[in-house]
Amino acid sequence: MILIADSGSTKTEWSLIEKDKSFKSLITSGINPFYQDTSDIVNTLQSELSSYIIPNPIHIYFYGAGCSNPEKINLVINALRQVFPSGSIFAGSDLLGATRSLCQSMSGIACILGTGSNSCYYNGKEIIHHVPPLGYMLGDEGSGAALGKKLIADILKRQLPQPIINLFFDTYRVSPEEILAKVYNDSFPNRYLAQYTKFLSQNIHIAEIEDLVIKSFNEFICRNILQYKQSSSAEIHFTGSIAYYFKSQLSKSLKAYHLNEGRITMTPSPDLIKYHLQN
Repeated sequence: MILIADSGSTKTEWSLIEKDKSFKSLITSGINPFYQDTSDIVNTLQSELSSYIIPNPIHIYFYGAGCSNPEKINLVINALRQVFPSGSIFAGSDLLGATRSLCQSMSGIACILGTGSNSCYYNGKEIIHHVPPLGYMLGDEGSGAALGKKLIADILKRQLPQPIINLFFDTYRVSPEEILAKVYNDSFPNRYLAQYTKFLSQNIHIAEIEDLVIKSFNEFICRNILQYKQSSSAEIHFTGSIAYYFKSQLSKSLKAYHLNEGRITMTPSPDLIKYHLQN
């Protein structure tokens, strides 16, 4: 029995694969060792997985945001060990999970565009070049957090037309003071900012809104994808809610830079299952 987790800052999608290769999916809150310690992760797992009957899995593969160095990986493994005391446990970055899902055993550039963003060049076996994402404060271009941040900043600084500003406040009924308190005091400000991508999606037909999204994707391309020397020839794949729901705008950005669009998926999980069953 295999248990695979694809975890971002917003949610964790668990896939439990039975001996007959059938599987079921479970959803819990996001797990990120940059924002949570071992006890926080254990509490999340125990409280949210308690409603599911999960036999002790033989192998656990956890791919998560924030699992970018040995210290954070060990933190996650220690948490998982307290919940699943038997079985082998592997923890790696969400980028590795996305790459295995998108590329399988082929070379290519794999990108995540969800609450956060990330990218790498994969040679078919391992990640050999990686531009650091730097998080929502210094990077994460093109992500849900970055889009939300740009929208909020443009709303509060009145850089968008007044009808759009009015529409925003009519939609959310929130004050500028409440927004700032959430951004600067909330435990997960990236999640808070990313929620406003729903406003962008619902109003993508407005030229200024689409322009905001495309400019953010252009920034992701310039500051990440073009850093890979293979970018002019390799297929460029994407996974994540932002890539999926703004597929049209992402395609426009890729075409503007004469890049080869590859696969765009909502979530890595289905193809990650395929990868582990084959390997």
